[in-house]
Amino acid sequence: MRLTWGTVESVERVSEDLQELRVAVDNGIALAICYPALTGACDPGDEVLLNTTAVDLGLGTGGAHFVVARAPSPGTPSAVDRPSGGHIMKLRYTPLQLDVVAVEEQASGSHEIMADAVDVAGMPVACCGLHSQVPLVAAAVKSLDHSLKVAYVMTDFAALPLALSRMVRESVAAGLIDTTISSGQAFGGMYEAVNVHSALLAARHVAYADVAIVGIGPGVVGTATPFGHGGVAQGEAINAAAAVGARPVATLRISLADERERHRGVSHHTLTALTSIALARALVAVPRPPTALESKFAQIEDALRRARVWDRHARYDAPPLVPDLRGLSVASMGRGPGQDPAFFVAAYAAGQACVALLTGAANL
Repeated sequence: MRLTWGTVESVERVSEDLQELRVAVDNGIALAICYPALTGACDPGDEVLLNTTAVDLGLGTGGAHFVVARAPSPGTPSAVDRPSGGHIMKLRYTPLQLDVVAVEEQASGSHEIMADAVDVAGMPVACCGLHSQVPLVAAAVKSLDHSLKVAYVMTDFAALPLALSRMVRESVAAGLIDTTISSGQAFGGMYEAVNVHSALLAARHVAYADVAIVGIGPGVVGTATPFGHGGVAQGEAINAAAAVGARPVATLRISLADERERHRGVSHHTLTALTSIALARALVAVPRPPTALESKFAQIEDALRRARVWDRHARYDAPPLVPDLRGLSVASMGRGPGQDPAFFVAAYAAGQACVALLTGAANL
């Protein structure tokens, strides 16, 4: 870990829950992120303590430092004083632990509903392995039936503050996502939940969602080992969905442009999730390839067959669809739909499978 002091040069409030700062540090001006819920809002001239560890290591965290604390201002007794009224702690037992009103607890107003909620009655749940898949799945759902309510459940396998996600913020503004629920140690959703299971129950019985999407926040851990990666979260999401009576839909992570062999074709993250982590049966959405990619999709079919995915899971073949992204610009690993169309059609297919389950065009 590396912590260092800096001075705020300028502030851009991106949202109520996130500020982007330009901060003077020992080697120049750097980008920093401030979460006002954790440290209070920053102003130009503030002295701030920054965690610079990830940038110093060259990791893919967006190239930003993070504000840990602000130096006290004269006459200000508390940097932050925002009691939530709840008693559930997130970021527990760390210096930045914060209290939230969890949807399950008595103070939430939804406790009586959640006290009786044990089943989501077959609600389709798209289980994603990457954050960038989430708006694509949602766009496919809304393009097929704009009246369907979509809830996004963010897990705690990657970024913990939901406010960090530009894509979710823009997806909500565009009407692609109706409700956000941050589960586990993740925080900042419209609802807070103790775990993925109760988040799904809240999606159905509190937010009245027709479809839920479960996925990690921005970022993903990878170590090029069989189980040491964030992709296992997808398999665990499938298990959680099945445990509360949902119909899990697996979103394939496919790429024909990734230079890393382990992620080319069907990512090893997805294959591990489906064949080693998921104990429940899921509907695996397989896209029909664009004409220009038909020959290359043979390697994808071969990977799924060799991994014996169809011994454990059902299959849904999605017809071609170009959904309305409503102005969103989505990229994965820096690649847009023009650079890696296979990734995008695979995510669209999961949204199509969710709607097919609702209409009876698919079964699980």
